[in-house]
Amino acid sequence: MSYTDKSCSDFIEVLASKAPVPGGGGAAALVGAVGVALGNMVGSLTMGKPRYAEVQADIIELKAAANVLQTVLLELVERDAEVFEPLSRAYGMPTETPEQVLEKKQVMELCLRKCCTVPIEIMECCAEAIELHEQFAEKGTALAVSDVGCGVLCCKAALQAASLNIFINTSFMSDQEYAQELNRQTDALVSEYAAKADRIFEAVADRLT
Repeated sequence: MSYTDKSCSDFIEVLASKAPVPGGGGAAALVGAVGVALGNMVGSLTMGKPRYAEVQADIIELKAAANVLQTVLLELVERDAEVFEPLSRAYGMPTETPEQVLEKKQVMELCLRKCCTVPIEIMECCAEAIELHEQFAEKGTALAVSDVGCGVLCCKAALQAASLNIFINTSFMSDQEYAQELNRQTDALVSEYAAKADRIFEAVADRLT
């Protein structure tokens, strides 16, 4: 059974266990999917309302984009587990001879690179989701605007959580030039989209107080 096919309680139970997966990356992807779904729900609640007839076509497009992101983020829960398991095994490789040390270093480097591919994708999905939330806040039903605020906070949390999964992997890389480039990409995404999520949240909160 895949992790996303588990019940919520079963997923939380395995997440809390000593099992190597799922971990922070999978949790980040799941939280991101929840955030997207909240924005998507606002779109669903807006559909067919006469008051929002003028933005109906926009809402349809936003929901279509949100549907794709939800699917991708759930897939990334599984993929994060797939890429981390080889790294988990690599940590246990023997280092009794110079040849074994070299082999472990090479395997670790490859695994660390692969482990960065998923959180980068999670971050990119969350960045796109934050953009969608801005539109849901502007065009969605005012009766559910609080859910836009909740959703965008989930996406921000997932964005930042995924960034930590990149930073911990790059910190162990031998190729620090490659690592620093990944860190720069990560920093840029966090800097731009965490701030944007904050602005969206604050705008929502202002409408409610």
